[in-house]
Amino acid sequence: MVTEKQKQFDLSYLKMAQVWSENSYCVRRKVGALIVKDKMIISDGYNGTPAGFENVCENELGQTKSYVLHAEANAITKVAKSNNSSEGATLYVTDAPCMECSKLIIQAGIRRVVYNKDYRNTDGLELLERAGIEICKYE
Repeated sequence: MVTEKQKQFDLSYLKMAQVWSENSYCVRRKVGALIVKDKMIISDGYNGTPAGFENVCENELGQTKSYVLHAEANAITKVAKSNNSSEGATLYVTDAPCMECSKLIIQAGIRRVVYNKDYRNTDGLELLERAGIEICKYE
């Protein structure tokens, strides 16, 4: 059960993830993510191309390029390069994680995922539930 105070924190961090998503160069969908541990943001990410690539996420047909990284993947790989550990952390993300990002979330030791919007399929959320990760959605 989420306390009222935790809900206030959750909603604040989700707003921050939404603001962070605006840094994305993607046109179709802008997604932001924050990893929080002990009430400190230890990593952030938004969807986009890998470092050193052009900042264009869609091809000429408007389809997302295959090498675009999701916000969660960017946040997780960023924390992996730091001296921080995501073990026991909470991931705040604007959109529900896909299957590939859910695998990374599990491996990164993240224990809680808070999101705002549903993804086109629920495979990722089902995997997180199977792994015992707490999932919380706020409309």
